Amino acid sequence: MVLRYSKHRRTLEQDEYRYELQDVEEPNLFRDIFSYNEVPKIPFNHRHVPMVPAEEIWVTDTTFRDGQQGFSNFTVEQIVEMFRLMADLGGPKGVIRQSEFFLYTDKDRKAVEECLKLGLRFPEVTAWIRATEKDFDLVKQMGLRETGILASVSDYHIFLKLKLNRRKALDQYLRIASKALEQKIIPRMHFEDITRADFYGFVVPFARELMKLAHMAKMPVKIRACDTLGYGVTYPGASLPRSVPGIVYGLTRLAGVPSEWLEWHGHNDFYASVVNPTTAWLYGCSAANGALLGIGERTGNTPLEALCIEYVALRGDKHGMNLSAITAIAEFFRSKLGYTIPANQPFVGSNFNKTRAGIHADGLLKYEEIYNIFDTEKILNRKPEVGISDKSGMAGIAYWVNSKLKLPEAEWLGKDHPGIVKMKEWIDEQYNVHDRIADITDEEMWMLVEMYLPELFMKHTKK
Repeated sequence: MVLRYSKHRRTLEQDEYRYELQDVEEPNLFRDIFSYNEVPKIPFNHRHVPMVPAEEIWVTDTTFRDGQQGFSNFTVEQIVEMFRLMADLGGPKGVIRQSEFFLYTDKDRKAVEECLKLGLRFPEVTAWIRATEKDFDLVKQMGLRETGILASVSDYHIFLKLKLNRRKALDQYLRIASKALEQKIIPRMHFEDITRADFYGFVVPFARELMKLAHMAKMPVKIRACDTLGYGVTYPGASLPRSVPGIVYGLTRLAGVPSEWLEWHGHNDFYASVVNPTTAWLYGCSAANGALLGIGERTGNTPLEALCIEYVALRGDKHGMNLSAITAIAEFFRSKLGYTIPANQPFVGSNFNKTRAGIHADGLLKYEEIYNIFDTEKILNRKPEVGISDKSGMAGIAYWVNSKLKLPEAEWLGKDHPGIVKMKEWIDEQYNVHDRIADITDEEMWMLVEMYLPELFMKHTKK
């Protein structure tokens, strides 16, 4: 038994165990949890690990790697513009610290070259490659100092996809990492499918060997904990391999991975793509990985913009971020990429801060803060909106008119204004007499303003 002083927790701690590779004959597929013909189970062992947030946390991006795998291919010009918008969002202090790129095609390499020409410190351009010497040469040629390298850690992948056993997989991965270090490239080992892996029998021993390589090379060896199928859970007392706190604690405490070398990457298969990386932050992981608007294969990645909002919520400081760039990014996706953003998607969807309920509109009319999550106009450059239907009431119509006409608050029309009443009568007729189902369009609302509030309409059109 060895006593070590933890600078992180400022206590003496026992270092009792040395986790060694368990080279099993048959794969451990955790069939009691992942039976496949049933919804995966969430077991508990009621063990709790300490919440020890990393001293510094940040965001990393995979829009141009994993994001493109579930999206139409971007042009070089589109990539450069998105990269510029991402840099604006992350700010000069690098809350969005890195972005990873493929290097395989001429277009991939051209996109990297053009992004590097911008001369931005953040986000840093990194690569994602296969574990071949030819691919390492590409990283060197592009002048990049870090690359992601796939290193599957579950027996599903080791035995069933790669047709290896644990020992052979471990040896292969260590050779790959050593090759990167020899070429003075920081390897970022992507622990694919970590939430279905034998944590003590493979993940920890593998991570410890990587830390030995880092010590010998005097270079970082980073680890990306990849929740490939979104199985991670955050519930207190949940057991491995699905426990996000357990995974982060195990990698930092048992494998000795420094927080700043550890990153969480998750998918949204079970609606946990935001809470999981946030929890990873809280338990000692410095980096949380995402993609713009959450694009990516299957259910997508963690939305990058959500991580930026979570960062502020946790740290109480924007740290130089320009959060209004989120709205500009959403508009770019709509207008330049032809992407239909789900209307109810937080922060970027068309209905994000729009209400159709008359009682909610009445609250907005009286005091905006009642029904708006924060000052969306100040923070995201998006005023609250109302959508007009048979549920909007005169309060909703009045709010639409006041906001669209940009009337000073002292001149706002009340819901009992004669023009508002006339507009409400016309709308009621559409639904009660003509059996309308669809919302009233903005074009129709402007028509009604011209009909029933002509003076205000004329003043607005002259501006």
